[in-house]
Amino acid sequence: MRRLAGIRRQQRPGRRRGPGVVGRRLAAIASLLFVTLTVACSDAPQWQTRAIGSEFPELEFELTVDNGDVITADRLQGTVTLLFFGYTYCPDVCPMTLATLSAALRELTATQSDQVRVIFVSVDPARDDPQHLAAYASAFGPQFIGATAEIDRLRQLANRYGSSFQYGPETDNGHYLVTHGSSVLAFDRDGRARLLIGPNDSVKAIAHDLRQLLSS
Repeated sequence: MRRLAGIRRQQRPGRRRGPGVVGRRLAAIASLLFVTLTVACSDAPQWQTRAIGSEFPELEFELTVDNGDVITADRLQGTVTLLFFGYTYCPDVCPMTLATLSAALRELTATQSDQVRVIFVSVDPARDDPQHLAAYASAFGPQFIGATAEIDRLRQLANRYGSSFQYGPETDNGHYLVTHGSSVLAFDRDGRARLLIGPNDSVKAIAHDLRQLLSS
């Protein structure tokens, strides 16, 4: 019995040895898998604004521009398109948003910015006739297009992209405010909705994501 006890004591240290061949192979496979996943993830776009998925429909609209022509999404095929609902009499959100987009476009090269279009859709067609709207939009840059439509078509378009607008009470001098969304929808060259740009997104972040869209 004493000899057996001694043998057992001699065998115990052997149980604490490091992993065998199988263990080392498993560790190597796990390490390789981690590296592969890291490389794959690094290939995906790293957005700085909000990425959106298939819950938003593709770009589709029919709007009137300054010369009375009708512009559709088909005419913008191959460009990155930014869609924003607002109106020219807006006291704050609209001019600030358009100025931010304009600054972001200036961060791009001339070739890049030429491949971007900003469609500023006025939800106030009673005051924003196509000529007035065109002059307002073009002040922010040649990439900006002012467009509008009849109220019913505007509501359908806004609803299509999860937005809405509401008219406030009219004052004695005929002035009124319009409540509307403050986000910009970004569509890739194929007309797929990809990003939601919010009022808190910086110029640098927007420019970064526009470059990503243009290169995809």
